[in-house]
Amino acid sequence: MGSWLDELGRREAVARERAEELRVRIAGLTEQLAAEERLLSRLQVTRETMIEILGGTSDPTALVEPGEIGAEAREPESESGSGSPIGVVLVPRRGPGMEVSVLPEDYQDVLEVLADAGRALRAGHIAAALGLEIQPAKVEGLRSKLKRLVARGWLNEQTPGLFAIIE
Repeated sequence: MGSWLDELGRREAVARERAEELRVRIAGLTEQLAAEERLLSRLQVTRETMIEILGGTSDPTALVEPGEIGAEAREPESESGSGSPIGVVLVPRRGPGMEVSVLPEDYQDVLEVLADAGRALRAGHIAAALGLEIQPAKVEGLRSKLKRLVARGWLNEQTPGLFAIIE
């Protein structure tokens, strides 16, 4: 009777050892996952901040043309020719014969969605067509871009909240 009890005890010890090894591996992987999630979070915040700075999705007065409010905040260009993006006009006022290609890519995408729709759309519908998450913050950021396109003569907003291409 002792031999099967000894074998059972040996198997339990082996199973306990494997379980402990797995716990150690899980703890290590959990730490690695937490570190990667922190890095991912920082990178997402950095991306959103850079889009906000370069794409102008926050304060519409942050990106101005010469002579407009805030133009004095523009920093001089360095010797390399690259200065601060603050004060740089990324969405120019639409003029005669101007092509959509003068706009940043994300603005071009917005105009393409509206052109494909062939009618006025709300910001939420445009966000969905662009593949953005339908969250208030994302939709409001897009609405800011749409308002900027209206102010610069690329879109119109005849009915509040409905945006269409100017033909």
